[in-house]
Order: sequence, then structure tokens, then C-alpha cells
Amino acid sequence: MVTPFPINPQMRPYSCCLLTRSNVKLPITPLGNKISTNGCTGCLIFTPVIFDVRGVLHLKRNRQDSYHRPVAVINEIEISVVMPCLNEAETLEGCIREALDALEQNGVKGEVVVADNGSSDGSPDIAEKAGARVVHVSQKGYGTALRKGINDARGTFVLMGDADGSYDFGELPRFIERLRQGDDLVMGCRFPRRGGSIEPGAMPWKHRWIGNPVLSALGKLFFSSPVMDFHCGLRAFRREAIIGLGLRTGGMEFASEMVVKATLNKLKISQIPITLRRDGRSRSPHLRSWRDGWRHLRFMLLYSPVWLFVLPGLCLSLAGILGFIVLLPAPLTLFNGVTLDLNTLLVSGSAILVGFQVLSFGLFVKVYAVNTGMLPGDSPWLKMVKHHHTVEWGIGIGFLLMTAGLISLTTAILEWKTAGFGPLSYQESLRIVIPAVTGIGLGIQVVASGFVLAILDIDK
Repeated sequence: MVTPFPINPQMRPYSCCLLTRSNVKLPITPLGNKISTNGCTGCLIFTPVIFDVRGVLHLKRNRQDSYHRPVAVINEIEISVVMPCLNEAETLEGCIREALDALEQNGVKGEVVVADNGSSDGSPDIAEKAGARVVHVSQKGYGTALRKGINDARGTFVLMGDADGSYDFGELPRFIERLRQGDDLVMGCRFPRRGGSIEPGAMPWKHRWIGNPVLSALGKLFFSSPVMDFHCGLRAFRREAIIGLGLRTGGMEFASEMVVKATLNKLKISQIPITLRRDGRSRSPHLRSWRDGWRHLRFMLLYSPVWLFVLPGLCLSLAGILGFIVLLPAPLTLFNGVTLDLNTLLVSGSAILVGFQVLSFGLFVKVYAVNTGMLPGDSPWLKMVKHHHTVEWGIGIGFLLMTAGLISLTTAILEWKTAGFGPLSYQESLRIVIPAVTGIGLGIQVVASGFVLAILDIDK
């Protein structure tokens, strides 16, 4: 729990964001009414500060402040219940009262924050009358509303859940217990195989049997995540830990982004079974199955260059190499007279070139993502590329491939000269020309890729 830190005007100020973490204080440099941190990775820009009448330091929020920068709010609120809202007048009051009752009955000091996304049905007024604090978010989007609500929350912990009545905010004590035990992210799980339950009519069949299981399975495969239900809307977390992930997405894929980045950054994640209730709305949901499903899948692919580029490129290259090994000496006859010959050899050469290009894209994306902080840099093979002169070795191998290809192509030209530059036997000539052209093309790609990696690895 955060306690106010009195500031003595004669003392040197301290880093605001660290007040929410511990009693450790790092010095900051005063610049008039602004401060800059020394050694603090959270506050990345100058932040105006104000002192209240008790001499307690606060941060003065700017509208242009980024969502992912931690903002220290000096208070004693343990948990904030954040609800995104867009025209939820039918169910909003019930959700707020349910959350407030859970706080009161369990003796937890907290608040309810409604992140209103431009409702036109009076939802903000309903929320304020019910006892919630309303945060207005002009930019549309589920993720945008939640990022703003989380950023403006005052609690050490945050419990987020939809305001449509589909989640039971009375589950709050179970979530906060896990957070108090040191978990960073506590996910709800709606599926029976992990103890959860889904009431009849609460989830469309295509979401229950196709969308959620498939996307969650891909998330576990791509990122080795322990989460069984990637898209459960009821989850709790340490506010500081999630803000530190730098979440950026503005749509429904925000749910996937939180889990993926928490996994990649090795946050402590746990799950508890919950019940998904049938929502209380009379209108259609904001979720669009295929559009939002694709956005979830696209996000996971973009954050997994190994599965998007490296593995497909490697498989394609290996298939091409296998075709070369089998078909270069002579045609191969299979069953029922099916023969693989020069056409298949040409396809194999193309597979090698395309496969290597796709694999190179994966390597470029991985290095760029690590350098920009989008992905962690603890991949063993990436460390090998960056620290064992792999770039130089690759450039050298590329020149060898080009040289071998040019020698083979020169041999083919000499044989053509011997034949008086007339017609040649395709069986003999193309078994020299196809590998020669493939070697030259692959060599050029390897050399170019080596230089691109060297450019990406230049220290800023």
C-alpha cells in the first residue's frame, strides 16, 4: 500500500514513480517546476510536480503523457476496479454496486473507475450517481479505454472487467488474495477444464468452441504462456507491473497483448476459475467475431517472428535443399510412372531462395523488435547472431556461394561454346544452370542479409 511521502523543502526531491514501488529513493534533478529522473526507467519525460498543503508530492498529469508511463498518485487505495464503458446504461449501475459491495464486505479500501468511451445513453451520469469515478476517453477502442482507466487508477492493484453484467465482481477477494501473495497478473478462466463455468447463452458457440480455444492454444504455443483463457475479460494485476509493459493496442486485441507481454517479460501469472454469466444488454455486443478474432491472431503473429517467419522459411528452405539432393544427379521415378525431373528441380531452387528470404525477414524483425524494446532479448539464437561474429561468417559464406555459382555458370557457358552455341541437352545443361543460378541468388541474399543485420546491430 502506498503512503504519502512528506517532502522537506530543504531536502533534495526524489523520483516520484519509485514511491509506488518501495521506500527506495533515487535522486532526481530539479529543473524549476519540472523534474528529470536519474536511474528511473518509468518516467521517461519531464513531469510537472505540485505540492499539496501538507507538503506531499504529487504528479501533475498532462494530456499528452503516454499511457505506458507510470504515474505516481499518493493515496492509500489498495485496488481500483476499472470498467470500460460504451453505452452500458442497462447494466452499469448493477456492476458498480456489485464491485462496491465486494469492497465493503471484505474491508478492502478501493474505488470503481469507469472509463467511458463516448457513451450517448447517460452512462457517465449513472456511474457517478452509483459511486464510481468517471474517466472520459475520447479515442474509441476497448484497449484505449482500458489503458486510460488503468493509467488513471489510484490503486496499487487493478481489477478489470466488462460493464455488461457478464462477470461477477464479487470474485474480487479471490483475485486480491493472489495479488497480495505476490502474483503480478491473475487471470480468470471461464472454461470447465480448468474449473470455470459458462452459463447457457453466455457465449456464442463459435467463440466457445472455435475462437477462444484456438487463439488461446496458439498463444500457449507461440509464447509458452501458462494462460488457458487468453481473452477472459475479468483479470487483476499489479498496476505498476502492467503499466511497465508499455501496452499499446487500442482494440479488443488489448486482452491478448497484456497476456503476451506479461509472459515475455516473465511476470508471475496465475489463474482462478470463474463463471461467465449471460450479459444483461438488450443490444448487440461491441465484439465483432471475425474482425476482432483476426486482430488477436495478427497481434500474436507480429509478436512471434519465429512462428511467422523463421519456421516457415526454414521448412521451405529445407524442402528445397532436399529436392536438390534427390534430383540433381538424375530424375526420380515414383509410383505409377510419376517422375520428378527438371521442373521439380527448378521449383526446389525457388523454394531455397524464397525460404531463405522469409527466414531472413524473421531475423530482421527479431533484432529490430529487441533493439526497440518490443521483445525481450534473451533468445539464445539471437545472442549467437549478435555476439559470435555470425554476421561476418554469413557474409563470407555468401561470397563462397556466389563464387561457386559463377564457376558452375561459367562451366555451362564453356560447354555451350563447345557445342557451337547451338542447342544443348536440357537434361545435362539445366542440371548445371539451375544450381548455378540458385547459388548466385542465394549468395547475394546471404551477403545482403549480413549487412542488414550489421546495420540493425549498430549501437544508437
